[in-house]
Amino acid sequence: MTLASEKGGGSYSGIKLLLCENPLPPLDEAIAAAQAAVPHSNYYTEPYSAPLRRLLAEQLDVPERLLHINAGSELILRQLFDRYGQQVHLLSPSYALFPAIARRHTQTRLEASKDFAFDLAGLTVPRGTTLVALVNPNNPNGGTFDVAPLPGLLRAHPKTLFLVDEAFIGLAGQSVASWVPHHPNLLVTRTLSKAHSLAGFRVGYAILPEAIADDLNHHNDAYPLARPSEAAALATLQHEDKIHARAAQLRSWTGDLAAALRALGVRTYPSATYFISRRLCTP
Repeated sequence: MTLASEKGGGSYSGIKLLLCENPLPPLDEAIAAAQAAVPHSNYYTEPYSAPLRRLLAEQLDVPERLLHINAGSELILRQLFDRYGQQVHLLSPSYALFPAIARRHTQTRLEASKDFAFDLAGLTVPRGTTLVALVNPNNPNGGTFDVAPLPGLLRAHPKTLFLVDEAFIGLAGQSVASWVPHHPNLLVTRTLSKAHSLAGFRVGYAILPEAIADDLNHHNDAYPLARPSEAAALATLQHEDKIHARAAQLRSWTGDLAAALRALGVRTYPSATYFISRRLCTP
């Protein structure tokens, strides 16, 4: 069980910074679609959220069979760590969940003095590593990684799985989701909780090598999403132009906030997202 401090507040009406919740509500189209789906909630969705899988496969240009959908990406991450997290290597600071669910882990420390920037070409993967977990854009600092060296790492370590958590890819960074069909050891997880403002609807998905996707799909509830959640996800993904415009506005506000903090003498670190870090460690 993850620390309670990382979880939502239930009736709490504000934003918990640790959760990196989007301060903007769902799109009007998503709200309308969810409301329209409620009267039909006596029926299950199509097995394995087939309409959503089809749309995602089309948008990501990957085979539908490689997609796994579940009630939030945290659940998918727990599934993957349960299967492959015997020895995990992290680029730290990283998503707080990872050390908690890895059986054992090592880490490459990202240096605050370098604004947590890191060249993946210089990554050393310890012997015996079963899973390398990379968050791009990174949480908690909001910076992005240049993923150009990743194919070389995948080829150099064919027996090691590389997980790229793209929870915030709707805000910045280069996605590697379309690379999955070409690399049997690349896993990508995503969520609609962040840039898409659907945290409360709990919609997560992964793009995985065929055998892993089959495993997760065959050992999972065939109806992982409630009808309103699936309807909201479909409606939102059909309006990515609005999501991109909102992401630009969020980044602008974040830049203004960082500037205001710096004017008060607070050290902040560069972020390409809607959240920032301040003095994570002593310079």
